Amino acid sequence: MRMIQRIRTSKTLGPVVLWLILLLVLLWMPTGYESAMSYKNAERVDARVLSTNESDIVDTGLVRSGEQRCQVRILSGKFKNTECTAVNRLNGSLAEDKLFSPGDRAFVVVSHSGDLITTVYMTDHYRIGKEVLLAGLFLLLLLLFARGTGLRAILSFADTVLLLWKVLIPSLLKGWNPIWVSMALVLLLTFLVLSLIYGWDRRCLAATLGAALGILVTAVLGYFFTDLFQIHGAVMESSESLLYAGYQHLNLTKIFVASIFLGSSGAVMDLSVDICSAVCEVVEKKPDIGVKEAIASGFAVGRAACGSTTTTLLLAYSGSYIALLMVFMAQGTPIALMLNYKYVAAEIVHTIVGSFGLVTVAPLTAITSGLLLSHKQRA
Repeated sequence: MRMIQRIRTSKTLGPVVLWLILLLVLLWMPTGYESAMSYKNAERVDARVLSTNESDIVDTGLVRSGEQRCQVRILSGKFKNTECTAVNRLNGSLAEDKLFSPGDRAFVVVSHSGDLITTVYMTDHYRIGKEVLLAGLFLLLLLLFARGTGLRAILSFADTVLLLWKVLIPSLLKGWNPIWVSMALVLLLTFLVLSLIYGWDRRCLAATLGAALGILVTAVLGYFFTDLFQIHGAVMESSESLLYAGYQHLNLTKIFVASIFLGSSGAVMDLSVDICSAVCEVVEKKPDIGVKEAIASGFAVGRAACGSTTTTLLLAYSGSYIALLMVFMAQGTPIALMLNYKYVAAEIVHTIVGSFGLVTVAPLTAITSGLLLSHKQRA
Protein backbone atom coordinates (compact mmCIF):
# COMPACT_ATOMS: atom_id res chain seq x y z
CA MET A 1 0.00 0.00 0.00
CA ARG A 2 2.83 2.39 0.88
CA MET A 3 4.54 1.55 -2.40
CA ILE A 4 1.41 2.44 -4.38
CA GLN A 5 1.12 5.70 -2.44
CA ARG A 6 4.75 6.55 -3.21
CA ILE A 7 4.20 5.88 -6.91
CA ARG A 8 1.13 8.14 -6.96
CA THR A 9 3.02 10.86 -5.11
CA SER A 10 5.93 10.72 -7.55
CA LYS A 11 3.53 10.96 -10.49
CA THR A 12 1.91 14.13 -9.15
CA LEU A 13 4.87 15.83 -7.46
CA GLY A 14 7.35 14.97 -10.22
CA PRO A 15 5.93 17.53 -12.68
CA VAL A 16 5.87 20.21 -9.96
CA VAL A 17 9.54 19.60 -9.19
CA LEU A 18 10.34 19.70 -12.91
CA TRP A 19 8.52 23.03 -13.32
CA LEU A 20 10.34 24.48 -10.29
CA ILE A 21 13.71 23.44 -11.71
CA LEU A 22 12.74 24.92 -15.08
CA LEU A 23 11.68 28.16 -13.36
CA LEU A 24 15.06 28.49 -11.61
CA VAL A 25 16.96 27.75 -14.82
CA LEU A 26 14.95 30.29 -16.81
CA LEU A 27 15.35 32.98 -14.15
CA TRP A 28 19.13 32.51 -14.28
CA MET A 29 19.42 32.12 -18.06
CA PRO A 30 20.26 35.31 -20.01
CA THR A 31 18.50 36.17 -23.27
CA GLY A 32 21.72 37.29 -24.96
CA TYR A 33 20.26 40.71 -25.72
CA GLU A 34 20.80 42.38 -22.35
CA SER A 35 23.52 44.64 -23.78
CA ALA A 36 21.53 45.61 -26.89
CA MET A 37 20.73 49.08 -25.60
CA SER A 38 19.67 51.82 -28.01
CA TYR A 39 21.30 54.48 -25.84
CA LYS A 40 24.75 53.77 -24.45
CA ASN A 41 25.25 56.98 -22.45
CA ALA A 42 21.77 57.12 -21.01
CA GLU A 43 19.73 55.80 -18.11
CA ARG A 44 16.10 54.82 -18.10
CA VAL A 45 14.80 55.70 -14.65
CA ASP A 46 11.60 56.78 -12.93
CA ALA A 47 10.94 60.36 -11.88
CA ARG A 48 8.30 62.45 -10.13
CA VAL A 49 6.70 65.32 -12.06
CA LEU A 50 6.87 68.50 -9.96
CA SER A 51 5.40 71.01 -12.42
CA THR A 52 4.54 71.32 -16.11
CA ASN A 53 4.61 74.00 -18.81
CA GLU A 54 2.28 73.62 -21.83
CA SER A 55 2.98 76.99 -23.49
CA ASP A 56 4.71 75.35 -26.49
CA ILE A 57 1.84 72.96 -27.24
CA VAL A 58 -0.25 73.69 -30.34
CA ASP A 59 -3.81 72.35 -30.50
CA THR A 60 -5.29 71.65 -33.95
CA GLY A 61 -8.63 69.98 -33.39
CA LEU A 62 -7.94 66.60 -31.83
CA VAL A 63 -4.26 66.75 -32.70
CA ARG A 64 -1.72 68.21 -30.30
CA SER A 65 1.86 68.96 -31.32
CA GLY A 66 4.84 70.73 -29.86
CA GLU A 67 6.56 70.18 -26.52
CA GLN A 68 5.53 69.94 -22.91
CA ARG A 69 8.23 70.83 -20.44
CA CYS A 70 8.20 69.10 -17.07
CA GLN A 71 10.18 69.86 -13.94
CA VAL A 72 10.99 66.44 -12.49
CA ARG A 73 12.84 64.87 -9.57
CA ILE A 74 14.72 61.71 -10.53
CA LEU A 75 13.86 58.87 -8.14
CA SER A 76 16.49 56.24 -8.99
CA GLY A 77 19.76 55.61 -10.76
CA LYS A 78 22.97 57.60 -10.88
CA PHE A 79 21.25 60.98 -10.60
CA LYS A 80 18.78 60.10 -7.85
CA ASN A 81 17.11 63.13 -6.15
CA THR A 82 18.34 65.48 -8.88
CA GLU A 83 15.82 68.02 -10.13
CA CYS A 84 15.90 68.94 -13.81
CA THR A 85 13.76 69.93 -16.79
CA ALA A 86 12.53 67.11 -19.03
CA VAL A 87 11.03 67.43 -22.50
CA ASN A 88 7.85 65.62 -23.58
CA ARG A 89 7.54 65.75 -27.36
CA LEU A 90 4.09 65.48 -28.94
CA ASN A 91 3.89 64.12 -32.49
CA GLY A 92 0.19 64.50 -33.16
CA SER A 93 -0.62 60.84 -32.42
CA LEU A 94 -3.36 60.08 -29.91
CA ALA A 95 -2.03 56.53 -29.59
CA GLU A 96 1.55 57.50 -28.78
CA ASP A 97 1.42 60.98 -27.24
CA LYS A 98 0.87 61.50 -23.55
CA LEU A 99 0.55 64.49 -21.22
CA PHE A 100 1.85 64.64 -17.66
CA SER A 101 0.47 66.41 -14.61
CA PRO A 102 2.16 67.47 -11.36
CA GLY A 103 2.43 64.48 -9.04
CA ASP A 104 2.63 61.91 -11.86
CA ARG A 105 5.31 59.28 -11.78
CA ALA A 106 6.99 58.80 -15.14
CA PHE A 107 9.74 56.95 -16.96
CA VAL A 108 12.45 59.26 -18.30
CA VAL A 109 15.62 58.82 -20.37
CA VAL A 110 18.52 60.70 -18.83
CA SER A 111 21.32 61.32 -21.33
CA HIS A 112 24.59 62.27 -19.69
CA SER A 113 28.25 62.92 -20.28
CA GLY A 114 30.06 61.63 -17.23
CA ASP A 115 28.49 63.29 -14.21
CA LEU A 116 26.77 65.98 -16.29
CA ILE A 117 23.15 65.60 -17.42
CA THR A 118 22.78 66.73 -21.04
CA THR A 119 19.11 66.06 -21.82
CA VAL A 120 16.11 64.40 -20.17
CA TYR A 121 13.20 63.03 -22.21
CA MET A 122 9.83 61.91 -20.90
CA THR A 123 8.93 58.47 -22.28
CA ASP A 124 5.73 57.36 -20.57
CA HIS A 125 3.77 57.14 -17.34
CA TYR A 126 5.20 54.74 -14.76
CA ARG A 127 2.82 51.78 -14.57
CA ILE A 128 4.93 48.97 -13.13
CA GLY A 129 3.68 49.38 -9.58
CA LYS A 130 0.04 49.24 -10.72
CA GLU A 131 0.77 46.23 -12.93
CA VAL A 132 2.34 44.42 -9.97
CA LEU A 133 -0.71 45.27 -7.85
CA LEU A 134 -3.11 43.94 -10.51
CA ALA A 135 -1.10 40.74 -10.94
CA GLY A 136 -0.88 40.29 -7.18
CA LEU A 137 -4.65 40.59 -6.76
CA PHE A 138 -5.20 38.01 -9.49
CA LEU A 139 -2.70 35.58 -7.99
CA LEU A 140 -4.23 36.03 -4.54
CA LEU A 141 -7.72 35.31 -5.87
CA LEU A 142 -6.40 32.27 -7.73
CA LEU A 143 -4.76 30.90 -4.58
CA LEU A 144 -7.81 31.54 -2.40
CA PHE A 145 -10.17 29.86 -4.85
CA ALA A 146 -8.07 27.04 -6.35
CA ARG A 147 -5.50 26.54 -3.54
CA GLY A 148 -3.06 23.82 -4.58
CA THR A 149 -4.29 23.81 -8.17
CA GLY A 150 -3.97 27.59 -8.22
CA LEU A 151 -0.35 27.31 -7.11
CA ARG A 152 0.32 24.93 -9.98
CA ALA A 153 -1.40 27.36 -12.36
CA ILE A 154 0.82 30.20 -11.14
CA LEU A 155 3.91 28.06 -11.63
CA SER A 156 2.76 27.13 -15.14
CA PHE A 157 2.02 30.76 -15.98
CA ALA A 158 5.43 31.98 -14.77
CA ASP A 159 7.35 29.31 -16.67
CA THR A 160 5.33 29.92 -19.84
CA VAL A 161 6.09 33.64 -19.76
CA LEU A 162 9.79 32.97 -19.21
CA LEU A 163 9.93 30.36 -21.97
CA LEU A 164 8.37 32.79 -24.41
CA TRP A 165 10.63 35.66 -23.38
CA LYS A 166 13.93 33.87 -22.85
CA VAL A 167 13.70 31.04 -25.38
CA LEU A 168 11.22 31.79 -28.16
CA ILE A 169 11.87 35.51 -28.73
CA PRO A 170 15.71 35.27 -28.77
CA SER A 171 15.52 32.23 -31.07
CA LEU A 172 13.33 34.12 -33.53
CA LEU A 173 15.61 37.16 -33.43
CA LYS A 174 18.57 34.92 -34.27
CA GLY A 175 16.81 33.84 -37.43
CA TRP A 176 15.96 30.27 -36.45
CA ASN A 177 13.05 28.74 -38.33
CA PRO A 178 10.00 30.29 -36.60
CA ILE A 179 7.66 27.39 -37.39
CA TRP A 180 9.92 24.62 -36.07
CA VAL A 181 11.04 26.60 -33.01
CA SER A 182 7.48 27.60 -32.10
CA MET A 183 6.19 24.08 -32.72
CA ALA A 184 8.85 22.56 -30.44
CA LEU A 185 8.08 25.10 -27.71
CA VAL A 186 4.31 24.62 -27.96
CA LEU A 187 4.63 20.82 -27.78
CA LEU A 188 6.95 21.11 -24.78
CA LEU A 189 4.54 23.48 -23.04
CA THR A 190 1.61 21.21 -23.85
CA PHE A 191 3.28 18.24 -22.20
CA LEU A 192 4.47 20.21 -19.18
CA VAL A 193 1.12 21.94 -18.58
CA LEU A 194 -0.88 18.74 -18.91
CA SER A 195 1.58 16.90 -16.65
CA LEU A 196 0.83 19.49 -13.97
CA ILE A 197 -2.87 18.75 -14.34
CA TYR A 198 -2.76 14.96 -14.53
CA GLY A 199 0.69 13.96 -13.32
CA TRP A 200 2.68 11.43 -15.30
CA ASP A 201 0.04 8.89 -16.28
CA ARG A 202 -2.06 7.76 -19.24
CA ARG A 203 -4.36 10.77 -19.06
CA CYS A 204 -1.41 13.10 -19.58
CA LEU A 205 -0.21 11.06 -22.55
CA ALA A 206 -3.69 10.87 -24.11
CA ALA A 207 -4.39 14.59 -23.76
CA THR A 208 -0.89 15.54 -24.94
CA LEU A 209 -1.14 13.38 -28.06
CA GLY A 210 -4.58 14.75 -28.93
CA ALA A 211 -3.49 18.37 -28.40
CA ALA A 212 -0.24 17.86 -30.33
CA LEU A 213 -2.10 16.43 -33.33
CA GLY A 214 -4.56 19.33 -33.25
CA ILE A 215 -1.71 21.88 -33.12
CA LEU A 216 0.01 20.10 -36.01
CA VAL A 217 -3.15 20.38 -38.10
CA THR A 218 -3.32 24.11 -37.28
CA ALA A 219 0.31 24.62 -38.30
CA VAL A 220 -0.10 22.84 -41.65
CA LEU A 221 -3.32 24.67 -42.53
CA GLY A 222 -1.88 27.99 -41.36
CA TYR A 223 1.13 27.61 -43.63
CA PHE A 224 -1.03 26.61 -46.61
CA PHE A 225 -3.69 29.31 -46.29
CA THR A 226 -1.24 32.11 -45.48
CA ASP A 227 0.45 31.37 -48.80
CA LEU A 228 -2.90 30.92 -50.59
CA PHE A 229 -4.22 34.26 -49.28
CA GLN A 230 -0.90 35.97 -50.17
CA ILE A 231 -0.56 37.45 -46.68
CA HIS A 232 2.79 38.95 -45.73
CA GLY A 233 3.89 38.75 -42.11
CA ALA A 234 4.25 42.53 -42.00
CA VAL A 235 0.54 42.66 -41.09
CA MET A 236 1.66 41.94 -37.52
CA GLU A 237 1.84 45.10 -35.43
CA SER A 238 5.38 46.54 -35.07
CA SER A 239 6.85 43.83 -37.31
CA GLU A 240 8.29 46.28 -39.85
CA SER A 241 10.15 48.04 -37.05
CA LEU A 242 12.22 44.87 -36.66
CA LEU A 243 13.38 45.10 -40.25
CA TYR A 244 14.38 48.74 -39.87
CA ALA A 245 16.23 47.91 -36.63
CA GLY A 246 18.70 45.68 -38.47
CA TYR A 247 16.84 42.36 -38.59
CA GLN A 248 16.22 42.16 -42.33
CA HIS A 249 17.00 38.44 -42.22
CA LEU A 250 13.76 37.66 -40.39
CA ASN A 251 11.01 35.81 -42.25
CA LEU A 252 7.96 37.70 -41.02
CA THR A 253 5.54 35.45 -42.89
CA LYS A 254 6.77 32.32 -41.12
CA ILE A 255 6.57 34.19 -37.82
CA PHE A 256 2.97 35.03 -38.69
CA VAL A 257 2.24 31.34 -39.36
CA ALA A 258 3.83 30.43 -36.03
CA SER A 259 1.65 33.01 -34.27
CA ILE A 260 -1.47 31.24 -35.61
CA PHE A 261 -0.90 27.90 -33.87
CA LEU A 262 0.85 29.54 -30.93
CA GLY A 263 -2.21 31.72 -30.31
CA SER A 264 -4.68 28.84 -30.51
CA SER A 265 -2.59 26.32 -28.54
CA GLY A 266 -4.05 27.36 -25.18
CA ALA A 267 -7.62 26.74 -26.33
CA VAL A 268 -6.50 23.45 -27.92
CA MET A 269 -4.99 22.31 -24.60
CA ASP A 270 -8.12 23.35 -22.74
CA LEU A 271 -10.38 21.35 -25.04
CA SER A 272 -8.11 18.29 -24.93
CA VAL A 273 -8.26 18.36 -21.11
CA ASP A 274 -12.07 18.56 -21.17
CA ILE A 275 -12.43 15.59 -23.49
CA CYS A 276 -9.73 13.47 -21.85
CA SER A 277 -11.21 14.08 -18.39
CA ALA A 278 -14.69 13.21 -19.66
CA VAL A 279 -13.52 9.94 -21.21
CA CYS A 280 -11.57 9.11 -18.05
CA GLU A 281 -14.65 9.73 -15.92
CA VAL A 282 -16.78 7.48 -18.15
CA VAL A 283 -14.18 4.71 -17.98
CA GLU A 284 -13.93 4.99 -14.18
CA LYS A 285 -17.72 4.84 -13.78
CA LYS A 286 -18.07 1.99 -16.28
CA PRO A 287 -14.87 -0.09 -16.15
CA ASP A 288 -16.13 -2.66 -18.64
CA ILE A 289 -16.66 -0.07 -21.40
CA GLY A 290 -15.07 -0.91 -24.74
CA VAL A 291 -12.67 1.23 -26.76
CA LYS A 292 -15.31 2.19 -29.34
CA GLU A 293 -17.79 3.23 -26.65
CA ALA A 294 -15.16 5.30 -24.85
CA ILE A 295 -14.23 7.04 -28.10
CA ALA A 296 -17.91 7.64 -28.88
CA SER A 297 -18.33 9.29 -25.45
CA GLY A 298 -15.38 11.55 -26.22
CA PHE A 299 -16.92 12.45 -29.57
CA ALA A 300 -20.18 13.42 -27.85
CA VAL A 301 -18.38 15.71 -25.40
CA GLY A 302 -16.26 17.17 -28.21
CA ARG A 303 -19.28 18.05 -30.32
CA ALA A 304 -20.83 19.95 -27.42
CA ALA A 305 -17.60 21.80 -26.56
CA CYS A 306 -16.50 22.80 -30.07
CA GLY A 307 -19.23 25.39 -30.61
CA SER A 308 -18.50 27.50 -27.55
CA THR A 309 -14.72 27.11 -27.86
CA THR A 310 -14.56 28.30 -31.47
CA THR A 311 -16.73 31.28 -30.55
CA THR A 312 -14.32 32.06 -27.72
CA LEU A 313 -11.45 32.03 -30.20
CA LEU A 314 -13.36 34.33 -32.57
CA LEU A 315 -14.04 36.87 -29.82
CA ALA A 316 -10.45 36.71 -28.57
CA TYR A 317 -9.03 37.50 -32.02
CA SER A 318 -11.63 40.02 -33.16
CA GLY A 319 -11.61 42.04 -29.94
CA SER A 320 -8.42 43.89 -30.91
CA TYR A 321 -9.93 44.92 -34.25
CA ILE A 322 -13.12 46.56 -33.00
CA ALA A 323 -11.88 50.05 -33.94
CA LEU A 324 -10.98 48.91 -37.47
CA LEU A 325 -14.44 47.39 -37.95
CA MET A 326 -16.01 50.62 -36.71
CA VAL A 327 -14.01 52.58 -39.28
CA PHE A 328 -15.24 50.29 -42.06
CA MET A 329 -18.86 50.74 -41.00
CA ALA A 330 -18.52 54.50 -40.49
CA GLN A 331 -17.12 54.86 -44.02
CA GLY A 332 -19.75 52.60 -45.56
CA THR A 333 -17.14 50.14 -46.81
CA PRO A 334 -18.77 47.29 -48.80
CA ILE A 335 -18.54 43.85 -47.20
CA ALA A 336 -16.62 42.47 -50.19
CA LEU A 337 -13.93 45.16 -49.89
CA MET A 338 -13.77 44.75 -46.12
CA LEU A 339 -13.28 40.97 -46.31
CA ASN A 340 -10.64 41.41 -49.02
CA TYR A 341 -8.64 43.89 -46.92
CA LYS A 342 -5.26 42.42 -45.99
CA TYR A 343 -5.57 42.88 -42.23
CA VAL A 344 -9.08 41.42 -42.17
CA ALA A 345 -7.96 38.47 -44.31
CA ALA A 346 -5.11 37.86 -41.88
CA GLU A 347 -7.55 37.73 -38.96
CA ILE A 348 -9.81 35.39 -40.93
CA VAL A 349 -6.86 33.03 -41.36
CA HIS A 350 -6.04 33.37 -37.66
CA THR A 351 -9.60 32.64 -36.55
CA ILE A 352 -10.69 29.94 -38.98
CA VAL A 353 -7.40 28.03 -39.05
CA GLY A 354 -7.27 28.18 -35.25
CA SER A 355 -10.82 26.87 -35.18
CA PHE A 356 -9.78 24.02 -37.47
CA GLY A 357 -7.33 23.00 -34.78
CA LEU A 358 -10.05 23.10 -32.14
CA VAL A 359 -12.48 21.06 -34.21
CA THR A 360 -9.86 18.42 -35.03
CA VAL A 361 -8.44 18.17 -31.51
CA ALA A 362 -11.83 17.03 -30.22
CA PRO A 363 -12.05 13.74 -32.17
CA LEU A 364 -8.28 13.20 -32.02
CA THR A 365 -8.24 13.48 -28.22
CA ALA A 366 -11.32 11.26 -28.02
CA ILE A 367 -9.49 8.61 -30.02
CA THR A 368 -6.23 8.80 -28.03
CA SER A 369 -8.14 8.83 -24.73
CA GLY A 370 -10.32 5.89 -25.72
CA LEU A 371 -7.31 3.85 -26.81
CA LEU A 372 -5.15 4.65 -23.78
CA LEU A 373 -7.72 4.85 -20.97
CA SER A 374 -10.12 2.01 -21.76
CA HIS A 375 -9.58 -0.82 -19.28
CA LYS A 376 -10.27 -3.40 -22.00
CA GLN A 377 -7.53 -1.91 -24.17
CA ARG A 378 -5.11 -1.85 -21.24
CA ALA A 379 -5.96 -5.44 -20.36
